[in-house]
Amino acid sequence: MKKHLLDIYLPAKTGTNPPLVIWVHGGAWMLNDKYADMSYMKNTVRSILEKGYAFASIDYRYSTTAPFPALIQDCNQAVEFLYQNAAKYGYDRNRIALVGFSAGGHLASLLALSNNNPVPDFYVNRKKPSFRIKTVVDFYGPADFLALLPRNASLADTAAADPMKTLLGASPLRRPDLAKIASPVTYIDKNDPPFLIIQGEKDESVPAYQSVLLSSWLTLAQVKNRLIIVPGAPHYGPMFDSEFNQKAIFDWLDTYLK
Repeated sequence: MKKHLLDIYLPAKTGTNPPLVIWVHGGAWMLNDKYADMSYMKNTVRSILEKGYAFASIDYRYSTTAPFPALIQDCNQAVEFLYQNAAKYGYDRNRIALVGFSAGGHLASLLALSNNNPVPDFYVNRKKPSFRIKTVVDFYGPADFLALLPRNASLADTAAADPMKTLLGASPLRRPDLAKIASPVTYIDKNDPPFLIIQGEKDESVPAYQSVLLSSWLTLAQVKNRLIIVPGAPHYGPMFDSEFNQKAIFDWLDTYLK
């Protein structure tokens, strides 16, 4: 069985037990690895460490290897490992933030929002993890799979290359139950952690309304959140590494982690 890896980076200058920021990469649930999304977010990544945060980046199984809920099990297991080994590596296990991109934004949101719900299928050996998430920074992650279906969704269920179908093992049209279980919005309640949501206006893969829906559901549940729509921005790229976004991210992390 393949063992999944994670990287831990500690700031050069730190006090006792810095907060931990966990990076969850994107890639349509079937591509990339724990280094993904860093290439166009170089300034943000560097600033995380310069500002005194510990930083970890995790891997998870691809949907082409194991369908849902395998990926969220891997993410829960990785975060639990980081939580249980905090003293060994030198960061505060009670101040954890998740930062996710696209599919990683979906997984980070799903993990954080389901964390205060007993969902045994999301855990390895069906054992609920011990950690709690303080806050989430979600970059253009899918939030509601049923709302993500295109108008011309295939009635014949033949879209074999569709990432959602690969993740779920079936089209959301055929398995709306799975689509609901895998959707972060399903788990929103008033006890969830605050969310900073950053979305490209011209996103061709995850339409901006997905982030608007997530923000709206959080607001209705009285969960603190902020939605930033980046004008003209596509699905990913250096437009998200702007000074404006960096200020918003670190204002947010400083508020909820320090």
